[in-house]
Amino acid sequence: MGTALIQLKIMPESPDSDLIKIQKQAEKIIQEKQGQNPQFKTEPVAFGLNSITASFSIDESIPTDPFETKIKEIPNVSSAEIIDFRRAFG
Repeated sequence: MGTALIQLKIMPESPDSDLIKIQKQAEKIIQEKQGQNPQFKTEPVAFGLNSITASFSIDESIPTDPFETKIKEIPNVSSAEIIDFRRAFG
C-alpha cells in the first residue's frame, strides 16, 4: 500500500499542563504504533492554552484509531483527534 500523512491535534487539560512531557509521551506512542518521522508544533488556542499538532507518516494499511485512543490516555490530555489525513504520492 501507500503512505499516509497524518496530523493529530492534542489538547491539554489546562494552560498549566507540561506540553514537553505530553509531546515526549505522544512521540513514544506514535513510534510504537509504527508512525514515522513525527514532528510537533505548538499553537496558541486562547487564554494561555496551547495545543500540540503532531505530524507523521504511516503505512495506509495501519488503522488510525489506536493513535487517538492511546494519546487520549496520556495524563493531562483533554482530547486528541486526527485533523488531516492525506495520501502521499511520489
